[in-house]
Amino acid sequence: WARSAAWEADSRQPAADSRQDSRYRDTVLLPRSSFPAQLPGRLQPDTELETQEKCGFSELYSWQRQRKAKQEFCLHDGPPYANGDPHVGHALNKILKDITNRFYMMRGYKVHYVPGWDCHGLPIELKALSEVKGVENLSPMEIRQRAKEFAERAIEKQKSAFIRWGVMADWANCYRTFDPKYEANQLRIFYKMYDKGFIYQDYKPVFWSPSAKTALAEAELEYNEQHVSRSVYMKFPLLKSPPKLTSVIDGSSPASVLVWTTQPWTVPANQAVCYMPDSAYSIVKCTTTGEHFILAADRVESTAAVLDTQFEVISTCKGVDLADGSCAHPTIPGRVSPLLPANHVTMAKGTGLVHTAPAHGMEDYSVASHHQLPTDCLVDEGGFFTEAAGPELQNKNVLEEGNEAVIQMLQAAGSLLKEEKYVHSYPYDWRTKKPMIIRASKQWFVNTASVKATAQEVLKKVKVVPTSAVNRMLEMLDRRTFWCISRQRCWGVPIPVFYQKNTGECLINSETITDVIKIVEQQGTDAWWTLPIEQLLSKEAVAKAGGHDALDYVKGQDVLDIWFDSGTSWAHVLEGAEQRADTYLEGKDQLGGWFQSSLLTSVAARKKAPYKTLVVHGFTLGEKGEKMSKSIGNVVDPDVVINGGEDHTKDPPYGADVLRWWVAESNVFTEVLIGPVVLNAARDDINKLRNTLRFMLGNMAGFNPETDSIPPSEMYIVDQYMLHLLQDYGSKVTEAYKEYDYSKVVRLLQAFCSRNLSNFYFSTIKDRLYCEEEKDPKRRSCQTVLAEALDVVVRSFAPILPHLAEEVFRHLPYKKGSEGVFRTGWINASSAWKKPGIEEAIEGACAMRDSFLGSISGKNALEYEVVVVIEPGLLFELMEALQAEEISSVSQLNEIMMASQTTLLSELPKETPADANIIKGTFLINLEGGDIREESSYKVIALPITKAKCPRCRRYTSDSSSTPCPRCLKVIAGKGSA
Repeated sequence: WARSAAWEADSRQPAADSRQDSRYRDTVLLPRSSFPAQLPGRLQPDTELETQEKCGFSELYSWQRQRKAKQEFCLHDGPPYANGDPHVGHALNKILKDITNRFYMMRGYKVHYVPGWDCHGLPIELKALSEVKGVENLSPMEIRQRAKEFAERAIEKQKSAFIRWGVMADWANCYRTFDPKYEANQLRIFYKMYDKGFIYQDYKPVFWSPSAKTALAEAELEYNEQHVSRSVYMKFPLLKSPPKLTSVIDGSSPASVLVWTTQPWTVPANQAVCYMPDSAYSIVKCTTTGEHFILAADRVESTAAVLDTQFEVISTCKGVDLADGSCAHPTIPGRVSPLLPANHVTMAKGTGLVHTAPAHGMEDYSVASHHQLPTDCLVDEGGFFTEAAGPELQNKNVLEEGNEAVIQMLQAAGSLLKEEKYVHSYPYDWRTKKPMIIRASKQWFVNTASVKATAQEVLKKVKVVPTSAVNRMLEMLDRRTFWCISRQRCWGVPIPVFYQKNTGECLINSETITDVIKIVEQQGTDAWWTLPIEQLLSKEAVAKAGGHDALDYVKGQDVLDIWFDSGTSWAHVLEGAEQRADTYLEGKDQLGGWFQSSLLTSVAARKKAPYKTLVVHGFTLGEKGEKMSKSIGNVVDPDVVINGGEDHTKDPPYGADVLRWWVAESNVFTEVLIGPVVLNAARDDINKLRNTLRFMLGNMAGFNPETDSIPPSEMYIVDQYMLHLLQDYGSKVTEAYKEYDYSKVVRLLQAFCSRNLSNFYFSTIKDRLYCEEEKDPKRRSCQTVLAEALDVVVRSFAPILPHLAEEVFRHLPYKKGSEGVFRTGWINASSAWKKPGIEEAIEGACAMRDSFLGSISGKNALEYEVVVVIEPGLLFELMEALQAEEISSVSQLNEIMMASQTTLLSELPKETPADANIIKGTFLINLEGGDIREESSYKVIALPITKAKCPRCRRYTSDSSSTPCPRCLKVIAGKGSA
């Protein structure tokens, strides 16, 4: 039991003394409760499972949906990806959401929370097919079937983990992005955006993954800083000299422009060489060969050094002077490459002249659009040169033997001046971990440029926690020029477009989309692959488009990017005309992901955000702040945390509440660390809390709040003070929950339990609890406070530790039915408990107690009587309210002082011993918001007590050590006569 009870000194008593004491043992009301101080080993997880079952965890969500509620709180669950086992990142996210939902539910809101899963996409497809032989021979439907089964298995695993963590939801009704109704809603949003002009098809360069044979969006790339490219310096012979330079380049000796590239494989697609109009360029003569070269003036020296030669500058001109010149293509005889101005040319590396292949570069493409140059792509979906690239290159992989072949062709043509390895940052496919290329192809895009401004305006009205995250999201939106939403795969939602066989023209209108949506709603998107085209495309729709027959068309083969899948979840999950969630709560990676795709689709479709608040948390890392990896061996598996590992000495079973405490106490707005040290500390914190709860439960035996409570006005002042602190604690905790600051909730809880309850209040009231007569109003007064404190404290941590909260309620000696914590509402701390003036009396008394205890450091306070001397004034009056008579061993002041007797005087007694240790102090009284301020000085003297120790209450208040003190005699007599 909690510390400093006189009754815990049994073992130190001499034999005779303890015999004497044992006569009265049964008259002392020591705490009784079957609530365990801790649950070692398997007891913790087992108790949690029993609590979940007995307290109806699985029915709680449906129960709160059916009740009448003042308003709704909607937290929209961002779908985790259905491609693997549950991990601590899931735990962090789902538990944060559950804490939020339980808080709002306890406050009387009807919580709307539908868990979901993201089920399409390449990682699932790759994993599902990784065990299959002969993947290339599978039909789209076989691939889809295997991918779906894989996703379903992952969902079941994750779902059972989320339930075990105590996450409140209707687990029988979740959303999955492959549900037919979900897919139908997604197609509705697609068409709405298409109809408004936000979605278009275009042929242009996009990031392309040869390893996955699909286009990717920028959000799906990761950059390898150590990528090695084969860079080349090459010359493009000048065919037509720029008119402004004819006097300098007279044609007597050959002249070329010097070009550098890190991607030689793109040279066959070259259509131009670009220069920077404002920069200076030099015409130089090579001292080794006598050839003339044109390159940027700033790059002359560095390029000569790389080529191991020297350049003599013949003349310098402006970039604009290169206008209207043209060169011969270095590998394709007869092909002309014009010299063109462009603002993307940089002087940081290379020669200041840029080889331009419109099919393989975003900036190159815009130059080509401006000057009507061809953008033919000579590379297929697997990253191999096509027939159009010529027999020397056909079927060669552009990043490997194709690259080598182009370098050989440059060498043979005499165009290659130098090849060298170049280490730089290069985009890789984040799933296959293989290099990307940029490749022109026909794709579908969301025109983010036209949605962006509205999206940014709308986002500024959203509350973002922490506020710093909103700027990151605004910046990311700013950088997004277009969003490529087509993928060349079959595991996904098809882009519902038909193409005319001969012209390739696309067909999509309100008729075609209505027909497709109707079929998808009933059969799911499998129908796109299984049904013949004449069932998907009606005669009416074809006629409306001016066509003759459905058979003149083919179905599109692309599917939608999975960010479009999940980004349209608001349209399916959110209810009511508003279709807006109060909160989206996800990790910081979603600032460029789901938060953004949800915002863009919602703004494009209906000009508003799908959320009112965004809460952004960090990532989970190992204890030392390092990334989790199997090779380091620091991966924390939530299942092992809860149930223990194979070796319980190494991996003990902590239960789910430890996981939940770890989430709540972490500063989740930065990176969140987890490991054995963190988990042990969390378990210790919960055990300390259990001890506090056990003390309160133990002292409730025989007390029924409904019949035995004492009204605050009749309570001891210290008890009223505790109610005052409880009320303050309740409102601070509520505010912290509202701000999603759960680590502040934990700090408030720990401070209140250790400082206010254990260290102060419990030590103060023990004598009253144990030694007064059971039904004495003085005892009932502090029991009333303990009952209120227990109720407030348990409700305050219930959203964080639901298992412990329900366990405590199951141990209450006065059960109010079996409704438990969650069905009976939030903290109910009466505002009538707030009495600011009361703080001065108790805190003044505590200041004197600290002076007294400090002066007898390490000794038993009960062996002393304490004399308190206060000059007449406000402080004296406050102390008089705690002790009316001059000397008392039973007053409220004496209880706080923790001595055996207290004397309260307004001046020092004449007979004070000369060697008495007089402690001086001052206390500032500050009442009514600072209107009343008075500093009073006091003196405290500790004197050894002359009375004998009472064998019952252990205080030195008796005339003889064999007879109980007057108070105890009265209690025993009361018991005898009862």
